[in-house]
Amino acid sequence: MDNSLSARSGPLARRGFDDVLGGSAASVLSVTYGLSYALLIFAGPLAPHLGQGIGITFAVSAVIALVLALASSLPFAIGAPDSSTAAVTAILAGSLVERLVATDPAAPLLMPVVITLGLTSLVTGLVLWACGMSRLGRAIRYVPYPVVGGFLGATGALIVIGAVGVITGQRPQLSTLSTLAHAQAAYELAAAAAMALLLYLTWHRSRNPFGLPVILVSGTVAAHLGFWLSGISPADAQTMGWTFQPPPHVALVWPWTAAELGSYPWAALPDVAGNLVAVVFVTAASTLFNTAGIEVATHHEANIERELAVTGVANALAGVLGGYTGCISISRTVLNVKAGGSGRISGLTVAVISLLMLALAQPLLGYMPKFVLGGLLLYLGADTLHKWTVQSRRRLSRTDYASLLLIIAIILAWGFIAGILIGVVIGCAAFALSAARINAVKFAFDGSEYRSSLDRSRDDQAVLSAHGREIQGLNLQSYLFFGSANRLYQQVKALLSRRPECRFLVFDFKLVTGMDSSAAYSFAQIKRLAEERDIRLVLVHLSPAVARALRAGEFISKEVSVAPELDHALEWCENAIIARHQGQAQDEASLRDWFARILGSAADAEELIGRCERLDVAAGTTIVRAGDPAASMHFILDGRVGIMVPAEHGGTTRVRSLGRYTTIGEMGLVAHTPRSATIQAETDSVLYELTIPRFEAITREHPALAQKLLTYFVTIMAERLSFANRTIAVLRR
Repeated sequence: MDNSLSARSGPLARRGFDDVLGGSAASVLSVTYGLSYALLIFAGPLAPHLGQGIGITFAVSAVIALVLALASSLPFAIGAPDSSTAAVTAILAGSLVERLVATDPAAPLLMPVVITLGLTSLVTGLVLWACGMSRLGRAIRYVPYPVVGGFLGATGALIVIGAVGVITGQRPQLSTLSTLAHAQAAYELAAAAAMALLLYLTWHRSRNPFGLPVILVSGTVAAHLGFWLSGISPADAQTMGWTFQPPPHVALVWPWTAAELGSYPWAALPDVAGNLVAVVFVTAASTLFNTAGIEVATHHEANIERELAVTGVANALAGVLGGYTGCISISRTVLNVKAGGSGRISGLTVAVISLLMLALAQPLLGYMPKFVLGGLLLYLGADTLHKWTVQSRRRLSRTDYASLLLIIAIILAWGFIAGILIGVVIGCAAFALSAARINAVKFAFDGSEYRSSLDRSRDDQAVLSAHGREIQGLNLQSYLFFGSANRLYQQVKALLSRRPECRFLVFDFKLVTGMDSSAAYSFAQIKRLAEERDIRLVLVHLSPAVARALRAGEFISKEVSVAPELDHALEWCENAIIARHQGQAQDEASLRDWFARILGSAADAEELIGRCERLDVAAGTTIVRAGDPAASMHFILDGRVGIMVPAEHGGTTRVRSLGRYTTIGEMGLVAHTPRSATIQAETDSVLYELTIPRFEAITREHPALAQKLLTYFVTIMAERLSFANRTIAVLRR
C-alpha cells in the first residue's frame, strides 16, 4: 500500500511542481505588465498617487488570477488586467481627472478616481456575469467587425500615446510637443523604440512564450550593466530619468466610506459614461477574443458562457477593492502551458506572487529602466494598431476598411461615446449597402418553360407553348427592405419592357425571410406599373409577416390574387390563357375526333372506342390505388384527376393533375408494373378504360393499331420527360 501511495503521489507532486513553475514564469509577465499598466493609468496629475495605483493593480491581478484559477473552464488559465482594458481604463481615469481639475484645480483626485474605477468594474462584472448566465455572451459577435476593429485599433493607438507619456513623463499633446524634442526625452524615446523593435524582431516573429520574459529581464540587466560601465549609479540613473522614481510606499485604499461617497462628484459621472461603456465593451470583447485565441493555441475547448460569468465575478470583486477591469490573458496563459503548467495551482501561484508584489513593487520599480516598460507598452500598442489597421486590410472590403479607419479617427478625436454612436451608424449603413447588393430574385421563369403539374391535352399544350410567355414568374429570396425592394422594382420594370406580352406577373415569396415597411413602397410602384399595362399580379407562399406588411402598404387588394402554392397559381393563370386563346372550342371535340387525331384514322378511332369502357366518376372517387396491380389505362374525356402520393406528416399530397384529352396508366398497361401512385377524381369526370386483355387483343388482331397506340404512348412520355428536364433546369438557376 505504501508503494502504491508513493507511486500516485509522485506524479501529483510532479504536476504540482510544473504548475508552480508555469505560474512563476507567467508571473514575470504579470509583474512587468502590472507595473506598465499602473504607470499608464496613474500618470499626469495622478502620478503622485502611483504607489496606490501599483497597490490596486497587483491586488486586482491577485483577485482575477485567483477567481479564474478556481472556476475557469480552462484549469491552466491566467487572468489579470490586459493591455486593451488598461488603455480604456487610463482614458476613463484621465477624462475624469480632466473634468475635476477644470472645475477645481485643488480638488482631491485619488478617491474619486478609485471610486469611478470600482463602479466601472462592478458594472462590467455584472454585465459579463449576466451575459454568461443568460447565454447572451456571443451577442457581441453580432457587432459589426469594423466597429470592433475600430475600438481595438483605437485602443492600440491610445496605448502608444500613453507609452510616450510613461517614457517622457508628459502626455503628448500639441502644446507639449516641443518638450519631446529635448535631448533627454529624445534619448529615452529612442531607447524605448529600440526595445519595441527588439521585441518585434525577436519575440513577435518567433512567438516563443519564454521569449518575452527573457527579453524583459535581459533588457533590465543590460541597462544596469550599461549604467555601471558608464559610471552611473542607480541613484544617478533615477535622477537622470533613465529609471523610475519609486513611490514613497505601495498601499491599498478603501474608497467605500460614507465620507468619500458623500464627497464624490456624482455630477461628473454622466460626462464619463461613454468611456465607462467603452470599458465594458472592450473587457467583454477581450474576454471572448482572448479565450478563442487560447483555444487555438492550446487545443483545449473553453466554455464561453462560463468564462464570461467567471470573469464577471472576478471583475465585481476587483470593483469592491476599487480596482479596474481585467480578463483572461493569452500571453500569460500560453507561457504557463509551455512551461508545464496544466492545473489550477498555476493561477494560484500567480495570485500569491501578485500579492507579494505589494511589498516588493516599490524597490523593484526603482530599478526598472523606463525604456524597458515604455518599450513594452510601445510594442503592445503598435502591435495592436498594426493588427487592426494593416493586417485587417486583407480580410475586409474597401468599405469596411474605410469604416474601421474612420471609427479609429473618431475615437481619438472625440472619444469612445462618439465612436460607439457613429460606429453603429456606419455599421448599419454598411450592412444595408451590402444587403442591397443581394439580388432579391433567385430565378425567373415564364409559362412556356415552367408550368403547373396539371397534365393537359396536346391542344392545350400547344396554346401554352405559343402564349406561355404571358406568364412571368419571379422566385424571391432573402430579406426585403427598401434597398433590395427598389432593386426588385427596377428588375420588374426592365422585365416588362422586354416582355410586353406579359399578362400575369407571379411573385413566389417562399424563400423570403421577412420584409420591412419601407419595401412596401417599391411593391406599390410595381402595382401601379402592372395596372398601367393591364397585368394581373399573383402572390404565392405569403408568410403572415409579409402579408401584414403588404396589407399595411395597401398592396393587397381585389386586383391582386393570392394563392397558397405556386402550382395552383400557375394552373389558374394557364386556364385563363387557354380560355382566352382557345375559348370553348375544345369542349365541342368528341372522343372520336380526339382518337382520330392521335391515331390518324377514323376507322382506328372507331375500333379503339369499341374496345374501351366508359366510366362516369364522381369528384373524390379513387380510380386506382398505389400498389394495386396494373390492369388498365384510362383516356380522360372530361373533368380532371389528380395523382396523389403519401405526405411526410400523414395524408396525401398532389404531385400532378391531368385534364381532358390526356391519359393515365400507360406504363402499367405496357410493363404490367404495380401502380406507383393513387389516382383520384378532382371533379366529376368521364373516363374511357382500356384493360390489359383488350389491349392484348388489339395487339393480336390489329397490330397496326397497337403500333400506333405504342407510338402515342412513347410520344406522351417523351413530352413529359422533356418538360421535367426544363423544370429541373429552371430550379437549378
